[in-house]
Amino acid sequence: MATESANPVTMVVQPHVAQPIAAQGERPEKFSGNDFKMWHQKMLFYLTTLNLARFLSEEVPVVSEGETDTQKRAAMDAWGHGDFLCRNYILNGLSDTLQCV
Repeated sequence: MATESANPVTMVVQPHVAQPIAAQGERPEKFSGNDFKMWHQKMLFYLTTLNLARFLSEEVPVVSEGETDTQKRAAMDAWGHGDFLCRNYILNGLSDTLQCV
């Protein structure tokens, strides 16, 4: 018969923590007026990783004023929110001197 020890052993396991590295979807630096093509590509990639790039080319969905279907209204509201986020990410990517429009 095996005897159990009176002192149970407690093992502490450290969770694996990844070291912070620059993520691929990291926000691009602010555009200051130089090298627009590179900034444009980085911003487009950033918006794509956030699933917001579609708002750059999609047409605004049209819902009539008297529409009572709640799903159509909810879809319109969701589209408006996504468009708002997309535009503001772009505006936040501009330097403060370029943002005064």
